[in-house]
Amino acid sequence: MTVDPVRLSLVQNRLDHISRQMGWVMMRTARSPIFSQSHDFSCFLGDAGGFLISQADGIPVHTGGGGLALRKLIAVFGEAIEDEDVFLMSDPYEAGGNHLPDWVIARPVFHDGVRVGFTCNRAHQSDIGGGAAGTYNPEATEIFHEGIRLPPLKLIERGTVRQDLWNLLLLNSRTPDLLDGDLLAMLGSTRIGMERLQGLVADLGLDGALACFEGVLEHGDRMMRGCLAETPDGIWRGSDTTENDCFTDIRTEINVALMVKDNAVTVDFTGTGPQMKGFKNSSVANTMSATYMALASFFPENLPRNEGTFRSVTLVMPEGSAVNPRPPAPMTMNTVFITHQIIHAIWQALSDARPELACAGWGRAVHPISAGRDSARDRDFIMYHWQGMPGAGALDGRDGFGQIGHLNALGGLTIPNLEDYEQLYPVRYLKQELRCDGGGPGRWRGGTGIEYAVETADPATFYFRSEGLGPPSGYGVHDGREGAGGTVEIVESSGDHHTPPAYGARQYVASICRAQSPGGGGWGDPLTRPVEAVLADVKDELVSPESAQRDYGVVIDASGELDAAATAERRTGR
Repeated sequence: MTVDPVRLSLVQNRLDHISRQMGWVMMRTARSPIFSQSHDFSCFLGDAGGFLISQADGIPVHTGGGGLALRKLIAVFGEAIEDEDVFLMSDPYEAGGNHLPDWVIARPVFHDGVRVGFTCNRAHQSDIGGGAAGTYNPEATEIFHEGIRLPPLKLIERGTVRQDLWNLLLLNSRTPDLLDGDLLAMLGSTRIGMERLQGLVADLGLDGALACFEGVLEHGDRMMRGCLAETPDGIWRGSDTTENDCFTDIRTEINVALMVKDNAVTVDFTGTGPQMKGFKNSSVANTMSATYMALASFFPENLPRNEGTFRSVTLVMPEGSAVNPRPPAPMTMNTVFITHQIIHAIWQALSDARPELACAGWGRAVHPISAGRDSARDRDFIMYHWQGMPGAGALDGRDGFGQIGHLNALGGLTIPNLEDYEQLYPVRYLKQELRCDGGGPGRWRGGTGIEYAVETADPATFYFRSEGLGPPSGYGVHDGREGAGGTVEIVESSGDHHTPPAYGARQYVASICRAQSPGGGGWGDPLTRPVEAVLADVKDELVSPESAQRDYGVVIDASGELDAAATAERRTGR
């Protein structure tokens, strides 16, 4: 059936609206601040065969591999998928999972007895057991140290909740009340999505709806092939590294070759280092997601966000490597690192092929997780230090965003409210401000990181996963310069100062955590940045007078005003 392109556009927009509405439901009904404030979840829709037709809401690293999870579910249950069933899964090896804390709820949608699709969400749970509170276990050496493993399961069978399974899930969490409420929010979200998708099918008719679902996938395929047609054929290479395996300073390279030919691309990770001892290994679903988001974010923003967009993409992921590990390799950290490195490697390869679209690198995160006993409220707590987010790299025509968050989210994670955190946890925020001189100098400046200090009133265990410590990680492009590196310091109430490891768990008495998150890289020669923009940055305390003179050739006098003559001399004298 041929579908009118106007109708096809309307259908894609309606599918995307359903995804977003599912997200609104989750934010407004969830229990944990991970959902309600940080939006560490994503909602997406699949067709009857398990291919994503919309992934408009949430975090790209969640959704890119969502179709793989659905197809694993279909392979396991087949004809046993019935109306009013709801499925749950998470395992990276058995269920198309990114990592264990990201649980997928998948609800099949039927119309007149025919399965027409799935409404789904993937969401990070507050705690699923394992060797560390909050589930990021920096000392894990196998997946069994990271929490409960969920193959595709029926959580609801023909409309009836499997209470025995529900009880098992809560028993394996340190935060059962939060998990209980968040699971209910996930179920409510997919029910709303199911009702809206059934309404769309009723409006279009069964045959018309199925034709439109295939049509949006074909449209995505055409759009991506159009982008690849404008990319020169050839082999384009990129690489990035992680400097440790969470235990020792063992350098692991992420190497990628993009082979562009005949409006298609093969993304080949041959030459990538072996799987690591620690929990940064990337599952197949995570590597797929990272690859897809690297491609989709590099090319123009009108690319449809559905699985058809990636029909022209073939992945080669060597088994036993850091991007396709053999079990039981751990991998909870993979959605942040090495996702960051995978995206950077692909961006660098694409930047050689299409330099006009090049984006500077993003800073890596440094913030920890802390957990302990809240003596004032007489309860346990697990707190993600989401406030300590890094800055983004600059683009041609736009400065990088400050404190944007992890590269894997592309801004999809939101920064929690400090006052709410002070009500929820035994903490007091002493400082929270954008970092001066954090963003990489350039014609377009990199986004700066954050400088913050938070006091914890009770003893706590800090779980560090600070890939951004030390050397800069946000590289510059087109003569732009790198952003600043990150720092973390713990000051105990005794006055003892501690420099924590990049990865590991440490216990401290009442303490202050001080951190500076890294900045993104700059785009273009900083000497070509408009003087007025540099002066504005100095007045906003994003750039120091010293950096303005040293990096941008802009001289600020003692009164804080521009010294036009000295600036002209400095800029023309180089």
